[in-house]
Amino acid sequence: MELDLDSDTAVGEFDASPMALDFRQTGPTVPRMVLGNRLRALREAQGITGADAGRRIRGSHSKISRLEMGRTGFKARDVLDLLTYYGVADEAERLTLLSLARQSNTHGWWQFYHDIVPSWLNVYLGLEQTATVIRGYELQFVPGLLQTEEYARAVMSLVPDDEERLERRVQLRMARQQVLRRAQPPFLWVIIDETALRRSMGGRGLMRRQLAYLLEVSRLPHVTVQVVPFTAGAHSAIAGPVTVLRPPGGELPDVVYLEQLTGGAYPDKPSEVEQYRHVMNRLSVEALPPAATTDFLFEALREL
Repeated sequence: MELDLDSDTAVGEFDASPMALDFRQTGPTVPRMVLGNRLRALREAQGITGADAGRRIRGSHSKISRLEMGRTGFKARDVLDLLTYYGVADEAERLTLLSLARQSNTHGWWQFYHDIVPSWLNVYLGLEQTATVIRGYELQFVPGLLQTEEYARAVMSLVPDDEERLERRVQLRMARQQVLRRAQPPFLWVIIDETALRRSMGGRGLMRRQLAYLLEVSRLPHVTVQVVPFTAGAHSAIAGPVTVLRPPGGELPDVVYLEQLTGGAYPDKPSEVEQYRHVMNRLSVEALPPAATTDFLFEALREL
């Protein structure tokens, strides 16, 4: 299945309202982003600076920035003070936003793995578990949501760790994949560089099973897989992996995630987000179409 990711029509069939989500499953990321986005709109409508808003809640401009970007939880007292400062008197809206404030302090199911989940990854996991569309490009590895357990273990083993932590990291990756098996899963559209499929990650048998699984999962109606062959030459995303996630509800912009060796980056300027959307669109044209990708994967499997 191919999607037009420059419009919202691809996700229109879902009831993706943030208020309708079960945040016990999805965690605090989306309610934080929705509430922060709404508070920023209210502040700007009143012509109030971030510094003035920060002082109103006994904080700073940087605190307001973190709240409005959805990077931290909210205190009910702060939300009430800001709503009053911004002139919001409607009781229904105040109660709705207070509900989001409470949800912004919940924990996702991955809290069970708190010992192996760094703080910067929490944001990504929350987005991954709530996104209506996930687009990704991978240069070195099969995308995490499409890895077999033994392939994931081989990848995880590249980073030195004790055996117990390694197994917990593998368990977390496998648990994340359940998002594709939900009644209303996200549309997953991944583009994989041929390099990732030619690099052995634990032997011939392991790679055969991984390619076979990739063929299997690519048949799901909500999953599209494309391969960028060597013959495509250099391209704009060759520097590293890129993921673009679309939050639910239609109120929030797409979120770009750049995986790095010791962390993750979330470029959030509108011009940056648009640039990465453009990169993904270009890659989808340069890559083999889904049908040709299936043929490619069959041939790669035959050659192993």
